Amino acid sequence: MVIIIPQETLPFESKYWPIKKYLEFYKKSLEDPEFWAEEARKIDWFKTWDKVLEWDPPFARWFVGGLLNVSYNCVDRHYQTWRKNKIAIYWEGENYEEKVLSYAQLYREMNRFASILRKLGVRKGDRVAIYLPMIPELPMAMLSTARLGAIHTVIFSGFGAKGLADRVNDVQAKVLITADGGFRRGKVIPLKKIVDEALEIMPSIEKVIVVKRANIEVEMKEGRDYWYHELMNKAEPYVEPLPVESTHPLYILYTSGTTGKPKGVVHSSGGYLVYNHSTYKWVFDISDESVYWCTADAGWVTGHSSIVYGPLSHGATIVVYEGAPDYPAPDRWWEIIEKYGVTIFYTAPTAIRMHMRYGEEWIKKHDLSTLKVLGSVGEPINPEAWLWYYKYVGGERCPIVDTWWQTETGGIMISPTPGLDYMVPLKPGSATFPLPGVDADVVNEKGEPVPPGIRGYLVIKKPWPGMLMTLHNDPERYKETYWSKIPGVYFTGDYAIKDSEGYFWLLGRADEVLKVAGHRLGTMELESVIISHPAVAESAVVSKPDPIKGDSIVIFAILKHNYEPSESLKKELKEHMRKNLGPVATPDEIFFVNKLPKTRSGKIMRRVLKAVLSGAQIGDLTTLEDEASIEEVKKAYEEFKRVVSG
Repeated sequence: MVIIIPQETLPFESKYWPIKKYLEFYKKSLEDPEFWAEEARKIDWFKTWDKVLEWDPPFARWFVGGLLNVSYNCVDRHYQTWRKNKIAIYWEGENYEEKVLSYAQLYREMNRFASILRKLGVRKGDRVAIYLPMIPELPMAMLSTARLGAIHTVIFSGFGAKGLADRVNDVQAKVLITADGGFRRGKVIPLKKIVDEALEIMPSIEKVIVVKRANIEVEMKEGRDYWYHELMNKAEPYVEPLPVESTHPLYILYTSGTTGKPKGVVHSSGGYLVYNHSTYKWVFDISDESVYWCTADAGWVTGHSSIVYGPLSHGATIVVYEGAPDYPAPDRWWEIIEKYGVTIFYTAPTAIRMHMRYGEEWIKKHDLSTLKVLGSVGEPINPEAWLWYYKYVGGERCPIVDTWWQTETGGIMISPTPGLDYMVPLKPGSATFPLPGVDADVVNEKGEPVPPGIRGYLVIKKPWPGMLMTLHNDPERYKETYWSKIPGVYFTGDYAIKDSEGYFWLLGRADEVLKVAGHRLGTMELESVIISHPAVAESAVVSKPDPIKGDSIVIFAILKHNYEPSESLKKELKEHMRKNLGPVATPDEIFFVNKLPKTRSGKIMRRVLKAVLSGAQIGDLTTLEDEASIEEVKKAYEEFKRVVSG
């Protein structure tokens, strides 16, 4: 396998130690039986644990016997200090509305919210479904549920009625929190109307709380539906945080379900919070001066850990933004960074590549000098996007923490560590090394470590506190999915390589592989090469059945603003692929489009592209960001067929 990896490192030596020093510290973290106990002492417990880890492979129970409350750790303990009057949340609506909450205000609102849930019958262990846009009530709903020892399941507000009902029914939630509507690119998404449709097939829901956000007409059923603001007017000012077992579930979060029935990932209270409190310090160097902005939606795990529980456990100030990254103009994000003095910015490679296409002139309109750390999450970042991000957004002064993790891992697993005195030099496109306490490796099908430069499966060889406890109501699927592919280790499902210095390079999902003439090629590998051409801003690679080769390679490419589509450019791009990855990687066709079908979380919907190519039904589009993107793809393909047919 050939892959382009720029070997230059970037100069942060004035602050950071060499690789050897980090690896010494990392090795000690794996061997020290007290390592995670020391980390756990950095949060507040009502009762200290009796045992750090109870490991009954593949089930782990962390800090057994310990009692804590997650909302107390994220709000109360700051409210009791000088941070009481510190800003906890800057909220920015898509339509430029603003709301600012101090930790004192968050404390009061959270307690009142918890009291209305308690009045509606929510008790320890009950499940509460949260189906809200990105408004302050969303993190408050999560914290308020945790305060009562209830278990929340946040459902992305881009899902339609069936996606909502599937998750609610599986978790058997008794209370649902939603809004009348939400805003997206100037349009109102009628959330309550979607809920009403779903309620016809959600028998477990007893009560519905509705936040007035869009001020649109909705139907309210007496005895079942309640306006949030009316309940809050009668709420009690304080609810005692319930001490729960460290192993008590904090939340159940469903994966996207693109390969089958969505999996309900169950995360604990104690282990999950300890892990995120530690990793967000190591990775982002969070301090009392930090203004932290993660652009993810709280409907995904990145939003859980990176918007709510990680930053708030440190008493950081967070930014919550409701809208799209380029609405109403391509500089909306840069405008927000300047407005709130953001110091830590965490986003996805797809979003970075989108802004690359718009050009750096939009960035130059704004003062981004407050930024100190930049982060990347969601998929591997290609070196060209990394370097652009570093140069134009970070002003060539901010380290980039390219992070690898999953819904199942609960928190970041592989990343640079600006928050430690042991940060290694950075390589554009590499997530560098596993975090302390994370025993990661790259192996073959037999579980044997592969040599440097050879692609293998990324695995985790020992338990870590942030790991999922199980899959909801399906422990056998948990064992089969994560612990049976390569016995004895956690199977991530991702490809990776390690270079000669031990740096990890993530290559995307092992199941996103094309089989071309007997060769296995990963979509991320192919996309990284096509994007390395100066004309290409974004790309998506999919396969099309071929009677001879098995799969043929088809590329959908978005060009940078100063390039025009042409047959000569197609030939040049095909030659670029051939030169860098060999003849087997030569695409059969390249389509130039202005948009790619993406979810609202920024992930490319490759199944939509494959459906257009094959003429199959496209299927569920509830999470699609922009329907016009599908028309773009169809138009390009129809034009191609017209030219071919003469």
